[in-house]
Amino acid sequence: MTLPGGPDDRSDPDLLAAHVAGDADAFGVLFARHRDRLWAVALRTMGNPEDAADGLQDGMIAAFRRAGSFRGEAAVTTWLHRVVVNACLDRIRAAKVRAADALPDDLEERADRGALVASTDTGDDPEASALAGERRRAVLDALATLPLDQRAALVLVDMEGYSVAEAAAILECAEGTIKSRCSRGRARLAPLLVALRPPSPATPVGNPPSGADVPSTGAPRGPPDSAR
Repeated sequence: MTLPGGPDDRSDPDLLAAHVAGDADAFGVLFARHRDRLWAVALRTMGNPEDAADGLQDGMIAAFRRAGSFRGEAAVTTWLHRVVVNACLDRIRAAKVRAADALPDDLEERADRGALVASTDTGDDPEASALAGERRRAVLDALATLPLDQRAALVLVDMEGYSVAEAAAILECAEGTIKSRCSRGRARLAPLLVALRPPSPATPVGNPPSGADVPSTGAPRGPPDSAR
């Protein structure tokens, strides 16, 4: 039982069922529970905070309205991510958005998830901060050049740290398809991101490994108030 003003310990399926049954607060609790990670996926898929807020809002409106169609074939959080990713991709297709024209302020913090995480903790060093900003911009610009299916797979697996199986469930495709999309996306990004990797004695400059994961741009904070 939830005490007034206390945390709601109902499970995700229970909250969704309560929303469908008419509980006015249940969906808000569910969204708040998964808000940060849904925002991170929307931001990295869209490339800037304004478009990400719109994509997240579209996704949450769709989830709010379609909650009755949820049949429990996947986890509620997987379903929510699927709805948000699809909403973002629909916006990109409709508007032909080329993401990452501006550097999102929300990418300042370091993430401890993702296949490859580079530190952005530069302290008070202006030069280091500028370099970190250039690095983030380069990653987002490079991601914006990929086909949407490859971009979505790389955001989920390499930048958000989802397993291949989880990404496959979110994007509703086979695990082998996710692996293939990631492999092709990394191969396309490698020449674009070569400047971000320091030279290695074993790897001549200008010839980066094609299988390297996408560098994370850092963990964004929560969405702006307008996205709620």
